[in-house]
Amino acid sequence: YVGELGWEIYIPAEFAQNVYEAILDAGADFGLTHCGYFAMGACRTEKGYRHWGHDIGDEDTPLEAGLGFAVAWDKPDGFIGRDALLAQRAERDAKGVLDRRLVQIMIRENGESAPMLYHEEPVLRDGKVVGSITSGAWGHRINASIGMGYVSNPDGVTADWISSGDWEVEVAWKRYPIDLQFKPWYDPKSERVKA
Repeated sequence: YVGELGWEIYIPAEFAQNVYEAILDAGADFGLTHCGYFAMGACRTEKGYRHWGHDIGDEDTPLEAGLGFAVAWDKPDGFIGRDALLAQRAERDAKGVLDRRLVQIMIRENGESAPMLYHEEPVLRDGKVVGSITSGAWGHRINASIGMGYVSNPDGVTADWISSGDWEVEVAWKRYPIDLQFKPWYDPKSERVKA
C-alpha cells in the first residue's frame, strides 16, 4: 500500500511476535525502520493508491476512480450495482469519455512554501470550481505537495481538457497553480512494485 515491492505475511497469531522480532533483526543491516500512519498515507498518495472513505466511496464508481480493471464484470450471479455500472461503461464507450474522473494533483510551487493538501480543497479550472481534493500529503519521494481529487466536465474529462485549462487549488482562501494527470506521480509504470 506504499508503492514499493513488499510482502504480506500470513501466520498464526501465536507466532507474530517472534516473526516480527526476526524481521527487525534481519532488517537492521539494511536500515529497516518503523513508519507511521502519515508516512504510509504519503506513500500511497504518491503512488495514487485510493483510500476507501476518502478517494472512493459509495457515491463513486470504479470507472470514475480509474479502477475499472479491478471489476469482475462477468462475476457469476453479478453484483449489487452491476447494471448501473454496465450502463455507465456503455455511455463511456459511446461517448469515449466519462464526465467525472479521479485525477492526481501536484502543486507547482515546491519546497516549504507549498501548502499541504488535506481534504475538500476546491479545484478550479479557468477560475471555476470543477472538483475537490479527496486526499493530500507531502510526497517525500518526489518533493512536492500532492493530492487526488475528482474533477467534472459535462463534455468529458480527457487528457486534452486537462492540458488545455488553467488549473488551481484553493488552500485557506489562496489559490495555487497545479498540474493534473491520470497516472500516479511516483513510479507511474509500477516498475518498482513489479521488480
